[in-house]
Amino acid sequence: MEIVVLGAGSLGSLVGGLLAGAHDVTLVGREPHVEAIEADGLEIRGEYDRRVFLRATAEGEGLAADCAVVTVKSFDTPDAAHVLATGEYGAVISLQNGMGNEAVLAGHHDTVLAGTATYGAVRREPGVVDCTGRGEVVLGAPGGGRSSMADRVGEAFRSAGLETTVAADMPRRLWAKLAVNAGINAVTALARVENGAVLEAPAEELVRAAVRETARTARAHGVDLSNREAIAATERVADRTAGNESSMRQDVENGRQTEIDAINGYVVDRAEDASVAAPTNRLLAGLIRTWERGRKLR
Repeated sequence: MEIVVLGAGSLGSLVGGLLAGAHDVTLVGREPHVEAIEADGLEIRGEYDRRVFLRATAEGEGLAADCAVVTVKSFDTPDAAHVLATGEYGAVISLQNGMGNEAVLAGHHDTVLAGTATYGAVRREPGVVDCTGRGEVVLGAPGGGRSSMADRVGEAFRSAGLETTVAADMPRRLWAKLAVNAGINAVTALARVENGAVLEAPAEELVRAAVRETARTARAHGVDLSNREAIAATERVADRTAGNESSMRQDVENGRQTEIDAINGYVVDRAEDASVAAPTNRLLAGLIRTWERGRKLR
């Protein structure tokens, strides 16, 4: 399969590098990362130990492939959608954090798949990415149900060694992932702690409150996600990635804009739509947004 990965950051580089073991992959990212990959290949460290050679470019316009994998930050999704509209793709799949990305992409492309990825990845230096934990890719139709294109993309991912599930209940899975991110990301970013800290007091109750609000909002929008299931999912991820730094913590420590609008901010917006209270998510979103505005990042 011909695959374009739009967003050669940590996750995009790892997924693209692994897919390149079985497919024709082009990474689209920023210099000097793509320049280093073009010159010497992509070095994957950690859970994998290999160097792969694939195309890498900073220019994503006018490309064509069977599938485009979108891994840009959520606030860059509108720009990514416009870039994709200049090319030709059989399908576009979002493996991004937060929610709302698929709707933006669908405004520019007919066949959009939703996806989640739990692989841990950190881009250490140009041309190098560390896999800090093996995980799973889950993909399917954004509105739920079966999708022949999802089946085809899932088989392509599996053939490259990526643990992949094609699911018919993507709305529930997306909300479950949102609950995990809503519970972990902002708290670890504000407190500058690793993910495992959310399993203990005093963070534990704050995290559980954010997760419960997210599950309650999901149910208000017709998605069957119980508080207990959402909390259990959050605890599993926090335990499995206990020593990891969340992506939002990395953004804050590096002075970059975060994805708060697509995570806790999204929960607040959808809660308001359904007349559901979400005070913990509102507080977390407000604190991160205040930090961003103080550094003129928004």
